[in-house]
Amino acid sequence: MGPEDPDNPKTWSRLYRWYITMASALLLLNATFASSAPEGIVTQLIEEFGFGTEVATLTIAIFIAGYCVGPLMWGPLSEEYGRKPIFIFSFIFYTGFQVGCALSQNTASIIIFRLLSGIFAAAPLANSGAVIADIWDADTRGKAMAMFSLAPFAGPSIGPTVSGFMSVAGVSWRWVFWLLTMFAGACIAIIVFTIPETYTPILLVRRAEKLRKSGESRYWAPMERRKLAIGQHIKTVVGRPFVILAREPMLIAITVYMSFVYGVIYLLFEAYPIVFGRGHGFNSGFVGLTFLPIPIGGAIGVLVYLLYFNPRYEAAMAKYAPAPVPPEYRMEPAIYAAPIYALSFFWFGWTSYPHISYWAPLAAGIPMSIGIVWIFLGLLNYTIDAYLFVAASALSAATVVRSIFGAVFPLFATQMYDAMNPRWASTLLGCVALLLMPIPLVLRRYGPHLRRKSKYAPTGKPPAPKESEKKGADAA
Repeated sequence: MGPEDPDNPKTWSRLYRWYITMASALLLLNATFASSAPEGIVTQLIEEFGFGTEVATLTIAIFIAGYCVGPLMWGPLSEEYGRKPIFIFSFIFYTGFQVGCALSQNTASIIIFRLLSGIFAAAPLANSGAVIADIWDADTRGKAMAMFSLAPFAGPSIGPTVSGFMSVAGVSWRWVFWLLTMFAGACIAIIVFTIPETYTPILLVRRAEKLRKSGESRYWAPMERRKLAIGQHIKTVVGRPFVILAREPMLIAITVYMSFVYGVIYLLFEAYPIVFGRGHGFNSGFVGLTFLPIPIGGAIGVLVYLLYFNPRYEAAMAKYAPAPVPPEYRMEPAIYAAPIYALSFFWFGWTSYPHISYWAPLAAGIPMSIGIVWIFLGLLNYTIDAYLFVAASALSAATVVRSIFGAVFPLFATQMYDAMNPRWASTLLGCVALLLMPIPLVLRRYGPHLRRKSKYAPTGKPPAPKESEKKGADAA
């Protein structure tokens, strides 16, 4: 579709595209909110089913483990059948599994339904970012991704707050899952009635079908000409994300860094109750409140990104025009974020003594979440810009790996913080963050060389800024 084609999603009104962006973020918020919601009702679940704290932690971890399976299907399938049908299909089943959780009568049923919920909730993790790539050009995609990026971090942080106060208020644990059911049902209505199809190859198929029905039999879309055998189709849909990941050093580095950051988010769901519950004597409701600095810091991070980093990127666009800005310019916020993120662990750990005011470790959540948002914004925008035509598959591969980290980290968090104490456990995490800190710098420096050798992110010689403004472009 041409740049002036009214059916091209990038030509739709800005207001409508911003609505689609916010709606896609809401779908992602739904999934991430559900992932951590049982944190506040752990005590009730233990009393109801008689299992231990490890199994109670599994109700969160098993949901995130579902993210390891879902993106293998949802990302590539959206590139075969379109974004909207996959959203509708996955959310219908996801809503049903929330009902199953609410009606569970034994340990096996709630664990199974949580796993299935995670598998189907993974659709927005794989595809919402791809929708942003469908509807925005590079000039505005950074702003859209900045607003969109709050959802993956606000959801997990709000979940324990809501469920914690529901538990303290004496509400049955089942109402947490009924709340998730109602939220998911509302999302289905939003998808069906307000979110359009945005994937251009599918829109071309629909246009070709419409033209053939009107008698223009010579029109066929490129996707219609591609006929695959069943085995090839399965290999394409399921195997493509891992093939891309295995062949791309850039994507491997990005995935490792994001996976650690993502795993630590869910590790904090076990660390915060130890620091603030045991150490400072907070009840479940107030422990839930201790997560609020994470979305607050995330909002600050987004605001700074919009006011500082995005204008610098727009200046680079003007200097490189009409050529596109190299994806490496997306790395700037991650370069700043890496040391902030690493140092926040030392802040949190060494102020976690019970005799130190709880405000000190609580405040560490703000720079930590600022670092998280900037790291994800830099790395996600780089992935989309570098792998634009296979963005959904590339994001799916990264989602699968980081979901493994997100599922595993909570399982050893309590043991680690008990054995090492919060000071040294947090120090260990800070040291790992320091080891990963050079990744954005390395990609900024060597990204063009790696992309020239890439099969999935091919590029020629990096575009040069206008000669008269070359010095200013380098500074940006």
